[in-house]
Amino acid sequence: MRRWTALASLCVLAGCGGAPQEADAVKQKVECALEGAEAFERSCTIEEMDGADGAILVVGRSDVGYRRLRITTDGRGVVSADGSEPAKVAIAGDKLIEVTIGGDRYRLPASVGATE
Repeated sequence: MRRWTALASLCVLAGCGGAPQEADAVKQKVECALEGAEAFERSCTIEEMDGADGAILVVGRSDVGYRRLRITTDGRGVVSADGSEPAKVAIAGDKLIEVTIGGDRYRLPASVGATE
């Protein structure tokens, strides 16, 4: 039986070439469906930052709020870095994961692979 995993090598920013992140990194727009909305809109932003426990993704919401996600190295993809609500990760397509936190859903680019 094959088990799908979202690999830790999330490529969320344009360029993704392993170059060091600059303090004023350009935020990339991603699709999100906030507060239980059914339709996705490309209205959220995402940027990657260095954190004490590894890379952190900051997903900005159109209402000025944000979510922090920590990129994992154990195959889960991302986990909630805020600790307030758990992040649920599902594969949404080729090189795409869907992260659900509470009533919010985000579609994030990712390297997705299969393990047996």
